[in-house]
Amino acid sequence: MNVKILGTGCPSCQSMYNTVNQIVAREKMDVEVEYVQDIERIMSYGIMSTPALVVNEKVVMLGNRGAAKIEQALREGSAA
Repeated sequence: MNVKILGTGCPSCQSMYNTVNQIVAREKMDVEVEYVQDIERIMSYGIMSTPALVVNEKVVMLGNRGAAKIEQALREGSAA
């Protein structure tokens, strides 16, 4: 599974990145996590706000909705 956090480096974006890494480590998920800060790459996903969570090249969450929602999105992405 490939996971990307799209963000410009703001506190909310960094928080989402940290939360994803904590969940991946805790649950021992086989996941590659990337923090994308390049504006052109972010825009290529067609989003207008950050942070965004991308699982296997699909945007699954806009905005940092907290650890429980992030974990749910990761689990659903790994089941797909």
